[in-house]
Amino acid sequence: DNLWYKCKSCGQMVFRKEFVENLSVCPRCEHHDRIGSKARFEQMFDDGRYEVLPSPEVREDPLKFRDTKRYADRLKTARATTGARDALVNARGLIGRRKAVVGVQDFAFMGGSMGSVVGERFARAAETALEIGCPFVNFSASGGARMQESLFSLMQMAKTSAALGRLREAGLP
Repeated sequence: DNLWYKCKSCGQMVFRKEFVENLSVCPRCEHHDRIGSKARFEQMFDDGRYEVLPSPEVREDPLKFRDTKRYADRLKTARATTGARDALVNARGLIGRRKAVVGVQDFAFMGGSMGSVVGERFARAAETALEIGCPFVNFSASGGARMQESLFSLMQMAKTSAALGRLREAGLP
């Protein structure tokens, strides 16, 4: 099962090792497949070495939201499917022998949507970059605000914009 990868675009069967070595791009049709945080960090950081930043504690279901399913159940399903706690993972390491903080959003986790956890993780990553005086790079794969968190989700836009503003004031990319 793990030896082969079937391209989602052209259907070509490719050795998984070849596909991964080609940075998750089909050698036949050049379709770019999604890349998770672990693979992205290994590609970006020198020698694939990095330290994942700790996740802040955030209240996950403040509204006790329910539509066809409870929001808490949707989170459990996304965690079981992806192995991640939420849609954004941050790490720090060296890129070209220079310090950097990198965030990677995973579209597989509820469409990469931004809720309170993602907003807080983004802001904390920017603050970490500010503290150590280095760039913050974020690979965005977001489907927008997480509707199950309503206004709490929309407030994350202001939080992330303010964090980026602090980086800009410090002259950090």
